[in-house]
Amino acid sequence: MDIISALHGNTYPGRGIFIGRSPNNEKAVIAYFIMGRSENSRNRVFVSDGEGVRTKACDPSKMKDPSLVIYSAVRRINGCTVVTNGDQTDTVCDFIAEGKSFEAALRTRTFEPDAPNFTTRISGIVFPDGSYRLSILKANDPEGKEARRIFWNYEDPSPGKGHLIHTYEHDGDPLPSFEDEPREIDISSENPEVLALEIWSALDSENKVSLYCAAIDIKTGIISGFIINKNEECA
Repeated sequence: MDIISALHGNTYPGRGIFIGRSPNNEKAVIAYFIMGRSENSRNRVFVSDGEGVRTKACDPSKMKDPSLVIYSAVRRINGCTVVTNGDQTDTVCDFIAEGKSFEAALRTRTFEPDAPNFTTRISGIVFPDGSYRLSILKANDPEGKEARRIFWNYEDPSPGKGHLIHTYEHDGDPLPSFEDEPREIDISSENPEVLALEIWSALDSENKVSLYCAAIDIKTGIISGFIINKNEECA
């Protein structure tokens, strides 16, 4: 399945992480997108932050609650690239800096406190050798009394293949959490701009907000990225 087929027609997958290996097997590929239904969620752009990316309010005067929408989405630490949909990016980076694991960091976190949706926290990490891991932290019951912490480990990624997770299965009220395993996706190019344009075209035109794609050279560690913002005037 290609990335367009995986996303096209789904009006609200929410926020999504895609990680894999380039067709030539020389680069790790990552993508992160955000969508929004509320004014608060749509009032954002991605901006570069060193080798990473963070969210920023497009119009600060309209930002009602920044706690779940303003954060570092992508950071690099000790040769690793961390991507998440919230401030757990910082938690993971703090643990990696101390020689601890991705899993240990996320076991200290839970889903978002936004009842009745209890939005899942999705996270990914790419290691210097190009292997990667994904995680979902989600509510285990409709009342949000218990959390499920799920991890997937991809030690030997196949060239031209990647895996996609997103916060919601589809639109709804309340929003249903992502189900099943990460979706295996074919990767057509190691060029982050090409990949970004493919994903952007597949996202719902009304609800899409921002997208970041990057390619990491496995030999050198050099990262090249590409950002698309619906609110281009604020970036």
